[in-house]
Amino acid sequence: MMATNLQTLGIAAALAMALTATAQAQTTLRASHQWPGGKGDIRDEMVQIIKREVEAADVGLEVQVFPGASLFKATEQWGALTSGQLDLSAFPLDYASGRVPQFSATLMPGLVRNHERAQRLNDSPFMDEIKRLVEENRVVVIADAWLAGGFASKQDCITGPDSIAGQVTRAAGPAFEQMLAAAGASIASMPSSEVYTGMQTGVLDAANTSSGSFISYRLYEQVKCLTAPGENALWFMYEPILMSQRSWDNLSEEQQAALLAAGEVAEGYFFEEAKKVDQEMIDVYKQAGVEVVEMSPDDYDAWLALAQDSSYKDFAANVPGGAELIQLALDVE
Repeated sequence: MMATNLQTLGIAAALAMALTATAQAQTTLRASHQWPGGKGDIRDEMVQIIKREVEAADVGLEVQVFPGASLFKATEQWGALTSGQLDLSAFPLDYASGRVPQFSATLMPGLVRNHERAQRLNDSPFMDEIKRLVEENRVVVIADAWLAGGFASKQDCITGPDSIAGQVTRAAGPAFEQMLAAAGASIASMPSSEVYTGMQTGVLDAANTSSGSFISYRLYEQVKCLTAPGENALWFMYEPILMSQRSWDNLSEEQQAALLAAGEVAEGYFFEEAKKVDQEMIDVYKQAGVEVVEMSPDDYDAWLALAQDSSYKDFAANVPGGAELIQLALDVE
């Protein structure tokens, strides 16, 4: 009887140890982004898809999502990723162009133009080079994402270059800043999460940002006119899901595979929804009484000529490998 009891106790102890080991094997990843959570922003939903997919894969991973820059400020996320302080982020890559100037190519005026071309860029030598630079900085791309965007103003509709002269404008990165300054705009730099306050306080007259941010940050409450992307989208930004290399290296092969599979699901969702967001933005702004216009082909060509003589020229002259990087993007059909 005593032997039986000891055997039972031994089995119970072994089970307890196994349960403890399983609990210890559970890894929690912290994911950060700057957009509102739970309000339909597709970048937040992209992160939520990855959370749901990896947790459903039952590989000992869970994801804790911190929206609204509640864990790290918008521009601090890159440094947190490279140092291993942050595991995952939905991050506009151009925000890191101060550290890696080549990243400005992922928000270069007129380089993308439409969603289908953005998808083709993902599988091109251009993006191979961008991702090589990302990996050099100890960061891993989990999913690609491109968002179209436009302009909005508290004063006049922004169409051709002449229409922005004299307006204090937020541009999302140095390439757009150079082009807009060449058109006669004054520049105020800030992440998209600060644009609403900038307009509300009179710091900004106008801004360009993504269609998703135009909705999520309720900029329709501050502006008179929206320039939607339409067929001639001057503004496209690469906003991928990124992971710290240090965090990636700490995962098992099974966990890494689950994350990449989740990234594929999120990427597929994003491509389909990003096109819908442009129309959703138009509908939301019209409903709010905001005038909505689009650039004509002539407007687009005028901006592109200005960009080539300002931001393109500066990028090619001052960024290592800049001319070659632009050409790689232009070579994509």
